[in-house]
Amino acid sequence: MQNRKLGRTSDHRKAMLRNMATSLILHGKLETTEMKAKELSSVMDHLVTLAKRGDLHARRQAAAYVRHVDTEEGNTALQKLFDVIGPEYKDRTGGYTRVTKTRVRRGDAAPMAVIEFVK
Repeated sequence: MQNRKLGRTSDHRKAMLRNMATSLILHGKLETTEMKAKELSSVMDHLVTLAKRGDLHARRQAAAYVRHVDTEEGNTALQKLFDVIGPEYKDRTGGYTRVTKTRVRRGDAAPMAVIEFVK
């Protein structure tokens, strides 16, 4: 599969997607450009699949990607991914996120979208 470059170097792109994935785990919803949302959707599908597995190896793989940010409950984003989000999608085989087009951003006319977890 060909990845989108998003006008960034590979290190910048990876850091941006890591930060966006962590924010989506913590808040459940994120508004960004349409192309970034589509790219983040594939990243989050992989992370939720790891969380569904739930074994130690999957947790280590996800920990290498997700930032260690505390939630409101005092847990980390990784704990929320494995304790809340993973079990929520045990019976679902894929498609854990939804990308909804919203508006055109004023200033640069970039198409915006909201990415959120499917309930």
